[in-house]
Amino acid sequence: MRKGKDIYISFLLDFYSPMLTEKQHEALDLYYNEDLSLSEISEQWGITRQGVREIIKRGEQILTGLEEKLGLAGRFRSLEALCDRLEGLDVPDEGTKEEICGIAEQIRNII
Repeated sequence: MRKGKDIYISFLLDFYSPMLTEKQHEALDLYYNEDLSLSEISEQWGITRQGVREIIKRGEQILTGLEEKLGLAGRFRSLEALCDRLEGLDVPDEGTKEEICGIAEQIRNII
């Protein structure tokens, strides 16, 4: 089972990966999304386990720093939650319900 921090870093990676070096992106992807260990990555790359850890730590710092400054991932989550609330509203009129769901879908397409 993945830990909360793991999911959070994966989520941030979706938003900010273009801001990382290719090596940082690949290391974070292998570690968080592909669930490879530091040892497995270090064997693949021919570097020390500590070297891999430093690349990952630096990438994490960049991702969390960007989110602190820009907040794009947090805004995305908030908009998704609002869309879910809209779609879950108990509206007696079926036409209105369809319109609300359509608006929520448009918002999702924008984000």
